[in-house]
Amino acid sequence: MQSHYLELIVQGSLYALVAFSVVTWVLIAAKGIQHYRLGKRDKAFGKAFWSASSLDAAAALPSGASPKARLAEVGFEALYVSDADASADLEHSWDRRELLERYLRQQIQKEYQSLESGLAVLASIGSTAPFVGLFGTVFGIIHALGAIGASGSASIDVVAGPIGEALIATGVGIAVAVPAVLAFNFYVRRLKVTAAELDNYATDFVNLAQKNNFRVSAAPAGKTPVRDAGAQGSLAAGLPAGVYA
Repeated sequence: MQSHYLELIVQGSLYALVAFSVVTWVLIAAKGIQHYRLGKRDKAFGKAFWSASSLDAAAALPSGASPKARLAEVGFEALYVSDADASADLEHSWDRRELLERYLRQQIQKEYQSLESGLAVLASIGSTAPFVGLFGTVFGIIHALGAIGASGSASIDVVAGPIGEALIATGVGIAVAVPAVLAFNFYVRRLKVTAAELDNYATDFVNLAQKNNFRVSAAPAGKTPVRDAGAQGSLAAGLPAGVYA
């Protein structure tokens, strides 16, 4: 009976490691697709944004499903606030620059949290999988030693088989942990790069808004924006040489 329970513990450890492996590779694929799609959309939006003739023209761009597009959307939302709204409640009682920076800062935090999702699971699997494998190995060795004792022989051909089977759990645990740790480190690096790009974009957006007195003539969402017909060139030409994309 005890031998049966030991076998169940070892099998349970292996099943848990298989589940960990499936979750790991699903997250690796999902995060890879997420970063690829968002990077592609950010690049397309950045090109359209910096090619706009004015901030009002940029406000008329369709919002897209990318971090920079959503950041611009909340930025224009802050610039849309009318004087009547500014005195209506505490939320809109901030100075226009402070209001814009607050909106952008909060949106960057939301984007960071969205990109960070799933990384804690990868970190947990990477740190616990070897111990789950070791846990299975310990009970596997106990089971193997019991079987050896019951056979009454300690020769190498009797010992090697059960002990080798018990060590499989440790090997599986390490094999599951390595991809999880590597993926976690890679995506944390990507997250830091994306966060830095969003910070740079937010800084450029504030500078552009300052040149426009923190106002845009575009109407709030749901209404047709008013374009600046006399504007020429692009937004990128209105900024000093720096990082924007």
